[in-house]
Amino acid sequence: MILKGKRVCGILHHLTSLPSTAGIGDLGAGAIAFLDFLAEAGQSLWQMLPIGPVDRALGGSPYCGVSAFAGNELLVDLNELEEIGLLPPGEGTPLWTRIDTPIDWDLVFKRKGRALDCAWERFQERRADLWEEFHAFCRKQAHWLREYSLFSAIKASQGGKPWNEWPPDLRLRSPKALKAAAEALEQERERVEFGQWIFFRQWDKFRREAHRRGIALFGDLPIYVGLDSADVWSWQEGFDLGEDGRPGTVAGVPPDYFSPTGQRWGNPTYRWEVHRKDGFAWWRSRVAHALSLFDFIRIDHFRGLVAYWSIPAAEETALRGQWVEAPGGELLEELLLDHPNLPIVAEDLGIITPDVERLKNRFGLPGMRVLQFGFSGDPGTNPHAPHNFPENAVAYTGTHDNNTARGWFEEELSEEGKTVLSRYLGHPVTADRVADDLIRMAYFSPAAWAICPLQDALGLDGRSRMNRPGRKMGNWTWRCRIPGRDVARKLAEAGILFGRARSNRSNVLNEP
Repeated sequence: MILKGKRVCGILHHLTSLPSTAGIGDLGAGAIAFLDFLAEAGQSLWQMLPIGPVDRALGGSPYCGVSAFAGNELLVDLNELEEIGLLPPGEGTPLWTRIDTPIDWDLVFKRKGRALDCAWERFQERRADLWEEFHAFCRKQAHWLREYSLFSAIKASQGGKPWNEWPPDLRLRSPKALKAAAEALEQERERVEFGQWIFFRQWDKFRREAHRRGIALFGDLPIYVGLDSADVWSWQEGFDLGEDGRPGTVAGVPPDYFSPTGQRWGNPTYRWEVHRKDGFAWWRSRVAHALSLFDFIRIDHFRGLVAYWSIPAAEETALRGQWVEAPGGELLEELLLDHPNLPIVAEDLGIITPDVERLKNRFGLPGMRVLQFGFSGDPGTNPHAPHNFPENAVAYTGTHDNNTARGWFEEELSEEGKTVLSRYLGHPVTADRVADDLIRMAYFSPAAWAICPLQDALGLDGRSRMNRPGRKMGNWTWRCRIPGRDVARKLAEAGILFGRARSNRSNVLNEP
């Protein structure tokens, strides 16, 4: 995908961060209100984080999900379930929290799970007219849904233990044991499938509303899946696991800007030779599924398709890892057959070597430029300084892993860096205006797409940060109200001034 002629702007904001009284953002009124805000603000792109189910034990991280295909049923709008008779009157608009209270994952799992259990019971009793729609969904998505629902049901029956601690016949997937479990847990499996049906039903409606407003949805595809996931359990030979189901090596990155000891993510690495043998069928199915939900996707940690940081699982940090080659070129050739336009953005941050650049350029994939990285050293040659941005790129003020622009300025940027930034802009930069300055630079840069996190559009400080890499708990909880018209007007005026707003929006959704 080459972005020539697509000079547009967008906002990075995860669905969980939307306002609601149910403790977490969802696909209901908050999502529609945010679409209206984006349209009024002249935005063409809504970028969000992965939307798959999350593990409560891992702090709700969307980057260590329990399925590469399933949706997060915690994002279901309960109000719609009340409207179609699947919840009693008043249950669809719970008053569990204020609309912008940070997420309490334990509360959300408990109460929203209970509400969806109630909806499932009423669905069985009262909505015979919807059963054919439900079964049609299950048939269409059977290639992943059956394994996911069985995995989820067994996991619940095992008290939530990870799959590699299940009894050996279930851990090793004995056909007899799986058949017995599927029969014994049929009701629990159907409950899981019901949650997925509701999620994708609401997602389809949400996506239509986005397109009606000229907003393209830009999703995120984590390069890895979680160890305790349906994908790893159902296809153990595709991952670097021992006979006991424990990983031999795990993924991460060496020491970098975010962490002096690197990041040990804990996801199992791939046995790429196994994926190669069947033409990367799992990857092709995964990408096709993602592009049925989003108009564009970003492959997180793209450099891992060229070489990945392999860490012995026994190591507590990422320091003792090593680079191991991966067949990214072969994989992208297969994806190109399925998606001739390859609507993919490469997350090419971190330690980027010439072979990563060659692979990205070979397939015409846009990369990323982040302004927070642009003012250390010499900005004249720094690739993250805006005058050096290529056209085929996405310009960011910051990402979900960065501090907010204001937090970066107040907490991380050195005095020398502040001086350089002020010289670059030609005026003294202050904490209360730095986010506006970075947005303006992203908008006037040559990059075809310009995206800022909503925190930067609002000028918020480091207390509103979404994620602190390397910290296992306490992330992914930030929420806020829908911004007012003054924020929309400010963004729209900047978008028009720099040729990104309104008339250009059709370039994103309508071009082949």
